[in-house]
Amino acid sequence: MKCPFCGAADTTVADTRINDDGDIVRRRRRCLTCEKRFSTYERAEIRLPQVVKKNGSRVDFDREKLSGSLWLSLRKRPVTVEAVDAAITRIEEKLLTLGEREIPSEKVGEMVMRELKKLDKVAYVRFASVYRNFEDVDEFSELVREVSRPAPRRSR
Repeated sequence: MKCPFCGAADTTVADTRINDDGDIVRRRRRCLTCEKRFSTYERAEIRLPQVVKKNGSRVDFDREKLSGSLWLSLRKRPVTVEAVDAAITRIEEKLLTLGEREIPSEKVGEMVMRELKKLDKVAYVRFASVYRNFEDVDEFSELVREVSRPAPRRSR
């Protein structure tokens, strides 16, 4: 593994840890040239479906783009990195279980909105306001009212 700081190829693994689910390996590495430390993550490569955009073009599913969208909505909100990573993983798992080779971008957007609604209601409203492209204030107000309503109580 090349050092991201100095570019040297001489690095060593100082520590290896597996996450709770057992599907990601985190390796703590040290460069033998500059002595700096960095982490790498290893996961099985699984083929996710291609995303069909509104204009008909197809792009590969991009975990980093999904993460960027979530973090943009969650900007300055009290949500942990672990919670966001878990949400991204749930979205990817749903995409894999669908077993489809292609999926409309709208379906991915709906999955993102469901996860954001669980994580943070303000972030959900932020994302939905852009994603749904509201035509007027009434549509936006209805979304805010929907989020503000208390969740129905479940009987035991």
